[in-house]
Amino acid sequence: MEKILPFTTNDLAKITNHRSGEIKFGEKMITVPKGTDPLSFLKISEAKYVLLGIPEDIGIRANFGRPGAASAWEIAIKNIANIQHNRFCKGNQIIILGQMNVCEEMKEVEHLDFNDIDDRSKLSQLVEKIDKDVSHIIFNIIKAGKTPIIIGGGHNNSYGNIKGTALAKGKPINAINFDAHSDFRILEGRHSGNGFSYAYEEGFLKKYFVFGLHENYTSKSVLDIIKKTEDRVRYNTYDSLKIRQEKNFNEEMNIALEFIKTDTFGIEIDLDAIPNIASSAMTLSGFSVEELRQFISFFGKHKNAAYLHICEGAPDLGEEKNNHLIGKLIGYLITDFIKSSQ
Repeated sequence: MEKILPFTTNDLAKITNHRSGEIKFGEKMITVPKGTDPLSFLKISEAKYVLLGIPEDIGIRANFGRPGAASAWEIAIKNIANIQHNRFCKGNQIIILGQMNVCEEMKEVEHLDFNDIDDRSKLSQLVEKIDKDVSHIIFNIIKAGKTPIIIGGGHNNSYGNIKGTALAKGKPINAINFDAHSDFRILEGRHSGNGFSYAYEEGFLKKYFVFGLHENYTSKSVLDIIKKTEDRVRYNTYDSLKIRQEKNFNEEMNIALEFIKTDTFGIEIDLDAIPNIASSAMTLSGFSVEELRQFISFFGKHKNAAYLHICEGAPDLGEEKNNHLIGKLIGYLITDFIKSSQ
């Protein structure tokens, strides 16, 4: 766990806005005591959920996307610290592990150009390096009997989440992905658009359901790949659900759950599925925030839900005055996930 920059009680105090007569999450969330081995602490703590930040956008850059997702963790944790601690949801259910130390990797990519073939190769290599660190950390959290909640970074980190969970469980896992894109593209070097296809190819991902694909932004080649593997990879489209209304949102959630619930599964959320949320692939058309919250609540309550990953939110790409709204949204999603299993 040497790649973790721990989050301290002092860090928490700085971002918690104290108010008389109120108790905030920041006053109750648990941090790993200074000088204590994080893994040993996780094993003895009664809290169920472990918050981990991944402040990078290297996988997005490697996928020719717009950088900016690196700031999601910082914005999110400030908002999470100021959620009210009450009978509906309690801050002391959460351990803030900290953030992954990706400072060196982020410095390396500052001047890399996706259009340069050598630079593109370097970007992919850095993504592979992050893959190893993410899978190692997630493995340890799951092994300690906890439920990881991962914030920030590109969707490249789905690979590390899936691999780490599969290794901890000793068998391949399933995944449900709320996303406008499949991220099941060809194995052309690691980036944010092929985390699931790499996890599938390497035997860590057993069954995969993509919820709400956008028909305009899914290539024929990806649809062909999915068709060949339809016993293990399935999807529905946003267009069939919300535009043509051929399918019902709640019924489709039940169909997806039936497909994945037989084994441990991860819940993957790409914020580019929500309109007008600053992200690397921002959209004008998509599901509502309420539908996303219902989705997390629905899947989070199942006993086989192993983790929640919220990614691709990019506060740096939005208007500065509205940056905090992404953090507020992430706060809602996390508390919905925690409440769902109570």
